[in-house]
Amino acid sequence: MSVTESLDAFRSRRRLRMRRHRRRAYIRSVQLLPSLATLGNAVCGFGAMYVVTMGSDAAHVGTDPVMVMFSNHRFLVACYLILLAMVFDALDGRLARWARHTTDFGGQLDSMADVISFGAAPAMIALALFKDLFNDQVPGLPWMLSRAVWAIGAIYMSCAAIRLARFNVSNEHGEQHHMSFLGLPSPGAAAAVVGLVLIQQDLYLEWQHSSHPVLRGLVVFTTSLLPPVVLASGLLMTSGFRFPHLINKYLRGRRTFGRLIFALILVGLLVTAHRYTIGVAAIGYAISAPVWWVWLRWRSRGGRPVTAPVT
Repeated sequence: MSVTESLDAFRSRRRLRMRRHRRRAYIRSVQLLPSLATLGNAVCGFGAMYVVTMGSDAAHVGTDPVMVMFSNHRFLVACYLILLAMVFDALDGRLARWARHTTDFGGQLDSMADVISFGAAPAMIALALFKDLFNDQVPGLPWMLSRAVWAIGAIYMSCAAIRLARFNVSNEHGEQHHMSFLGLPSPGAAAAVVGLVLIQQDLYLEWQHSSHPVLRGLVVFTTSLLPPVVLASGLLMTSGFRFPHLINKYLRGRRTFGRLIFALILVGLLVTAHRYTIGVAAIGYAISAPVWWVWLRWRSRGGRPVTAPVT
């Protein structure tokens, strides 16, 4: 082999190594995106818990205008951070599939982030709001009730951890295996709790402006619903009810014209009254499977043949 041929072969091998190196570097950069999205989910949950612990006193937040705004509307800010965590939670799986690289590490990291954002944070928000309002409106809250509310929050967080551990054990990769969930998914449970908090806060702001006694009654009523909603959401996460995957089952692929109209109506409601829309839709999704089960049982007792829904 001549010197020229040897030099050409060396250059060819070097170009091949450089192309492989660039390809490996590109793949590593893409694989980083799902992990960053998952960590964004965890950071939003941690931020929500931090915000709800902030007092409204200026001495606690200093002169930072952003922190002052957060402290004045800490429950709303915490709820929106949980909703942002849901966006990150939806993105990390999509990014992993786009990179064509789903790993067990990513699944474990995702569940850890979900425990923070959809397990601990919603319980913390509900507990802080319940005690904050009733300490102002109903002084002298019985200590037994206070402990019961704390226990409900602990049960919710424990159920979320059990739900996510069960999902990790039984999870199968691929969209075809994710058309439904066994038990209420943790983002759905968090959405039910956060949705009720959004409704309560909207009523609370209206009451602050008008001081109408009916609004005060609605504020107290919605706040009183927090403990049972938190408890029911936690128990539904570990239940045997089947909940549909809304995106994979109803939004992907070709759909009927009626569903397009329904989606447009939903978008319009989100624009005009997003807090009530999110709250009603999230609570409706959480109770959909139990209501469907009760409906099937009622029909079976009436002597009609009943077949389980295909999920």
